[in-house]
Amino acid sequence: MPDLSLSHPLVATLFWSAVTIGCYAAARAIGGRWRFWWTSPLLLTPLGVGAVALSLHAGYAEYIRGTHWLVLMMGPATVAFAIPIYEQRALIRRHWPVLLVGVVVGSALAMGTALAMAHAFGLSEALQLSLMPRSTSTPFAMAVSGDIGGVPDLTAVFVILTGICGAALGEVVLKVMPLRSSLARGALFGMGAHGAGVARAHQIGGEEGSIAGLVMVLAGLFNVMMAPVVAALLG
Repeated sequence: MPDLSLSHPLVATLFWSAVTIGCYAAARAIGGRWRFWWTSPLLLTPLGVGAVALSLHAGYAEYIRGTHWLVLMMGPATVAFAIPIYEQRALIRRHWPVLLVGVVVGSALAMGTALAMAHAFGLSEALQLSLMPRSTSTPFAMAVSGDIGGVPDLTAVFVILTGICGAALGEVVLKVMPLRSSLARGALFGMGAHGAGVARAHQIGGEEGSIAGLVMVLAGLFNVMMAPVVAALLG
C-alpha cells in the first residue's frame, strides 16, 4: 500500500498547496461579493488555512514544508515589479521629487517606529528586526528581514497584518482628511498598506491604484537597498 498520509512529502505538498490555493480562491470570491476590509483575501486566506491546520493538529513547520514552492515564487514576483515602474515612467519624471521624499520619509518612519515600539515593549532582537520591514510588500520585506537578521517567515505575518490594518485605517484617514489629489490618495495606500492598499486604491480609482502600486514598488526597492546600511548600523 502506498503511503498516503500527510507525513509523505509529496502528499503533504499536494494537500497543503491545494488548501492554500483553495482558501485563496474562496477568499477572492467572498471579497468580490462583499467589499469590506475584513473580507480581504490577505485576512481570510490565513484564517482558512489556520483553521484547517488546527483541525488536523498540524504545525507551521509541516505546513511550510508543503508550500515551500509558493515561497520560492516570490522571487519571480519581485522581478515582475519592474513592470509597473516602466509603465509609470512618465509619472515618475513629472513627480519624482515628491515621490522620492515621500518614499524615503515614509520608509524611515515605518522602520523607525516599528523598531522603537518593539524596543519599548521589550521584544527580543529577532522580533524587533522582523518587525522593521513590515511596511513593504512581502517579497521585499522577507528579503530585507533576512539581510538584517530577522525571521523572514515572521516578517511575512507582520506584513499581512500591516496591510490589513493600513487598508482599513486608510479609509478612515480619507474621511478625516479628504485628500483631493489622486497622487496623495494613491501614495497614502501604497506606502501605508502595500499590497492590500494597492487593491483598495484600485477600488477608488484607476490612477490611485497605479500610483499606489508605484509607491509600493519604490518603497520596496528603497528598503532593499538600505538593508545593508541598516544591518551595519545595528551590528
